[in-house]
Amino acid sequence: MTTPPIPLSISALIIITEHKKRARKYTQKIHMKKSKTLRKNPTGSITVLDIGTTKIACFIAHMDSAGEIRIVGIGHQLSKGIRSGIITDFAEAEASIVAAVHAAEQMAGETIEDVKVSLSGGNLTSRNVTVEMTMLGEEVTDRDILDIIEQGRASVTHSEHDIIHCIPVSYYLDGARGISDPRKMFGKKLGADLHIITGLPSITRNLAHCVAQCHLNVAEYIAAPYASALSVLEEDEKQLGVTLIDMGGGVTSFCVFNGGKNVYTDAVPVGGHHVTNDIARGLSTSLINAERLKTLHGSAISSGHDDQVMVEVPPLGEEESDEPNTLPRSMLIGVIRPRIEEIFEMIRSKIEISGAGPMAGKRVVLTGGASQLLGSREMAGSILGKQVRLGRPKPLPGLAEAVSGPAFATALGMVEYVIKKPMEEQMFDAHQHRGGLTAGFEKVVSWFKENF
Repeated sequence: MTTPPIPLSISALIIITEHKKRARKYTQKIHMKKSKTLRKNPTGSITVLDIGTTKIACFIAHMDSAGEIRIVGIGHQLSKGIRSGIITDFAEAEASIVAAVHAAEQMAGETIEDVKVSLSGGNLTSRNVTVEMTMLGEEVTDRDILDIIEQGRASVTHSEHDIIHCIPVSYYLDGARGISDPRKMFGKKLGADLHIITGLPSITRNLAHCVAQCHLNVAEYIAAPYASALSVLEEDEKQLGVTLIDMGGGVTSFCVFNGGKNVYTDAVPVGGHHVTNDIARGLSTSLINAERLKTLHGSAISSGHDDQVMVEVPPLGEEESDEPNTLPRSMLIGVIRPRIEEIFEMIRSKIEISGAGPMAGKRVVLTGGASQLLGSREMAGSILGKQVRLGRPKPLPGLAEAVSGPAFATALGMVEYVIKKPMEEQMFDAHQHRGGLTAGFEKVVSWFKENF
């Protein structure tokens, strides 16, 4: 007797149809690639894209079987159409991203499909939450850790915020605190203090849309100050308490580490580009000349002989052959100093209001392109009342000297993050992957096993 065909359930048909649609979309995307001479991204390849106000940097790194990382592709481009981490002109932003990615692709000899994108800007915020669950005296498993993470993420209103990171600061089991990894332990009540970093959905979706216009997928977002911290901080600093300040062009983002964990993250929408604008307005010169003056003669602190040192300031709108104005360096510093003071005052205020001050320790590390302004270190120490050092990223094999300075701390830190992603975030990523189409097909297979 012939067995009649087994009808598929509606949910199974929907899953299969959705899979076919995604497969077609993926195939179409592959055919739209810019160059057929480049090979597809190999396994173990990492691509990060740091989208800033002044520059866009794309790094391609390869990880071998031994876990060793080497930078194989580098591309960076002046940023246009982006201000303070927000896209202001899609066409210009798209052109800048394409130029940076294309340069990295050509150097690496491969095409890029998925990128990890930095997120900074005034929309970057964080909160700390505590969650608990009953264990009934059982052994703590990966599933329990995942349940803790999901509970913490559920405490954030998803319609108002996109969760970028959910970082366990510490666990406790039956009142015993300070546990870094409770797996394989037994207890009746498991709890965790979680640090959740969020961004505005409108910002992340616009970034994803702009990146998609470049025929790329955003694999994940990485908070810029968190990445920079991984790149420049020493382990002892993270354990004892430190504030990392990443001074970018349009945004100054910062985070606090204590006990080896990121416990507070925030940003202020002011950066080095605002200093350049102040100089251009205050001294009536062009933005290009203002940037040159800031780089060559600028400082955040005064010295005794500034009135005697004269600097040439080409007037705005005048021909190059015209005689430039000659002004004392003290006037230039008088324009720069208030803006740098404002940045550090805003950071101090935010840390005090958040209650993270006691965890911030006695050290500050400055990084980012704007941190290279003369006197920034001294100004930060004076306002924040802490010991301050300038942080440079840890070098990686294949990295050129020109892109190894503080301005590239975020991009290099993103590579570091991917290599050393916290165990909990790896588990959540794997769960998300299984919860998508893979889990859907598992349900179809299960249905066949139960009904055939």
